[in-house]
Amino acid sequence: MQDRTQPLAPTGKLPPQPWMEFAETRAVVAALGRDGAEVRFVGGCVRDALAHRPVKDIDLATRDPPEKVIALLEAAGIRAIPTGIAHGTVTAVTGTRHFEITTLRIDVETDGRRAKVAFTDDWAADAARRDFTINAMSCSLAGDIYDPFDGMFDLAQGRIRFVGRAAERIQEDALRLLRFFRFYATFGRPPTDAEALSACRGLAPLVDALSGERVRAELFRILLAPDPASVISLMQGERVLERVLPEAGDVGRLRVEAWLTTTALRLDGLEPDALRRLAALVRVNHDGALRIAARLRLSNAERDRLAALAEPPVALGPEMDGRVRRRAFHELGAGVARDLALLAWAEEIAKNPHPPPGRNDAWTALVEDAGAWTPVAFPLKGRDALALGIPSGERVGELLGALERWWIDGDFRAGREACLAKLRELAGVG
Repeated sequence: MQDRTQPLAPTGKLPPQPWMEFAETRAVVAALGRDGAEVRFVGGCVRDALAHRPVKDIDLATRDPPEKVIALLEAAGIRAIPTGIAHGTVTAVTGTRHFEITTLRIDVETDGRRAKVAFTDDWAADAARRDFTINAMSCSLAGDIYDPFDGMFDLAQGRIRFVGRAAERIQEDALRLLRFFRFYATFGRPPTDAEALSACRGLAPLVDALSGERVRAELFRILLAPDPASVISLMQGERVLERVLPEAGDVGRLRVEAWLTTTALRLDGLEPDALRRLAALVRVNHDGALRIAARLRLSNAERDRLAALAEPPVALGPEMDGRVRRRAFHELGAGVARDLALLAWAEEIAKNPHPPPGRNDAWTALVEDAGAWTPVAFPLKGRDALALGIPSGERVGELLGALERWWIDGDFRAGREACLAKLRELAGVG
């Protein structure tokens, strides 16, 4: 770790990066540095570049206050949005790219959820307020890396370590407790940092004060990790998961689902899915799924999907014949049907890791069939009944319901004319 009583010096070199060479990137850096100000890339883009991962967000920092940042950008013809000006954050928009620019700052006051900040000109002090060592690095456009807390070493070792004392960092912002497990899921390797785990275990009750939206965001990122089950098990062992998701059950089904969708299967359109993995983890009925959805502030579509996966109206299995299979797909929809097939398959393997020959091939065929299902539209509508002289009202709905059941029982083969003939028969009209 560098001596913070001395000026911060570069400790490494980042090879040229495509995102640093973007014309938009260079334009923003040039605008911010027009008066000779030092501008650096900070946070995730530096970390991800060092880890050879795709860089999604390009964040920068400068000593200049936000008002000057806005003036410099606008003078260069770059749109400036004061997205978080009280905390020193301005968003630059040029072309199709967005850059978040933050004035160096220190925390003056924290309450576990938000901080009151003051601006500073000290790069090391700004780095000291960050959560983890791997997120406290910065980098110049020339690739010089500044690393006051040995983040490069921790990143290489797979060690997720808080900047300073873990307990203090969590007490400043309780979300950092969940972020620890998220970053461990993405970048970490055993052994887990003992101080961090101890702080997370001791301060787990602080999670209760976090909003459902913030908890959901971190939980979903954990569930999308390559091996979510191991991190979820770690959270269970440290008494953190019970604060986040008390409905969680055995992680076996989640572990197998993650293996199926990242390693075992190579199917078009099949990707890791946080909501499906949430359904794999919890053991609830329809009402329990609705309670989870409300607590985590899921969208209406996510709520309905989770409820369907928690208590499906149809049980899927590879022993279903073609007609029964197609009927289930029609009732459930292709997406939910495929999800349920994957969950049922994962459940079976979790209970019996050595299925008989051909069993996995049969499950694969079911998943493929569900994914390839094309919805079939019922040929008639209410106006067709009215055109036959059937009076409007409940009778129309009853007849069409009976007709649709007949159409489904016939494996969706009856076309419009056959359905009209059957409707005449049911209604007793010529």
